[in-house]
Amino acid sequence: MPVATRAPATPRKRKTALLPTDPALTEKALAIHARLCPVYGCPIPYFHSLDPVSELVSSLLSHRTRNAESGRAFKALRARFPDWEAVIAAEVPEIEAAIAGVTWPELKAPRIRDVLRALRDRCGSLDLAFLADMEVEAARAWLQAIPGVGPKTSAAVLSFSTLRMPALPVDSHHHRVAQRLGLIGARVDVGPAHAILRAQLPADWSAQDIYDNHEILMLHGQQVCHHRKPACGRCVLVDLCPSARRPMREP
Repeated sequence: MPVATRAPATPRKRKTALLPTDPALTEKALAIHARLCPVYGCPIPYFHSLDPVSELVSSLLSHRTRNAESGRAFKALRARFPDWEAVIAAEVPEIEAAIAGVTWPELKAPRIRDVLRALRDRCGSLDLAFLADMEVEAARAWLQAIPGVGPKTSAAVLSFSTLRMPALPVDSHHHRVAQRLGLIGARVDVGPAHAILRAQLPADWSAQDIYDNHEILMLHGQQVCHHRKPACGRCVLVDLCPSARRPMREP
C-alpha cells in the first residue's frame, strides 16, 4: 500500500536524536561555524529546489563528479526521458549514453535504474514527499535501506530537495576540513563522519542552519583548505586547526 505523500507547506525546526559527543568538540564546531558564516555569507541560498526523487537521482550522479558535469548529466537525463518511470523502463545503455559526462556512467546507469525501481516497489509510487512527516534519522534509515543509497545520498535528499529537512551531508571537501580541524579522527571515513559531525551541532538547529554548516565547510575546502596545498596563510581558522602547524603549507 502506498504511503501518504503529503509534504509540509513550510520548512520547520525539528529536534534530532544525536550521538553523545565531547562538549569541547561541540564548542569548537560552533566556533568554526561562527567564523566561517561571515566569510561565505550565511544564510546561503539553496542551489536548487528539486523534488526528493529528482534530488535522489541528482545525488547518485554527483558521486566523485564535479557539480557542473553532474548538473549537465541530470539535465540530459531529464531531456532524454519524459519521467522517472521511463528511466525504469529504459535499457541501461540508453541511460548510460544520457549521463556519459559523469564519472563511472557504466556503474551509475544501472544503479539509478535499480534505485528508482526499488523505490517504486517499496512505496508503490515514485514519490518521497511522505518523508517530511518522519524524523530525520528515521527518514535517512528508510532511504538507506534501498541498495545503492548511502549516508551522503540520504542526507542530500532530505537537505537539498524541497523537503528542506535538517540532515547534514558530508562530501569530500567537508570531510577533509573536518579532519584537519580535529572534529573527526584521521581514520574516520566519510560515511561514519555524518553522524559524528551532526552530533556536534545543536539538535534543534533548523534545516537552513545545517545546510549552512555543510556549505561553509565545503566551500572552505574548495577555496582555502585545498587537498594538496591548503592556504593556511589566509585561513580564518588557523588558530583552531592542529594541521596548520605542520610544514609545507601554501602561504
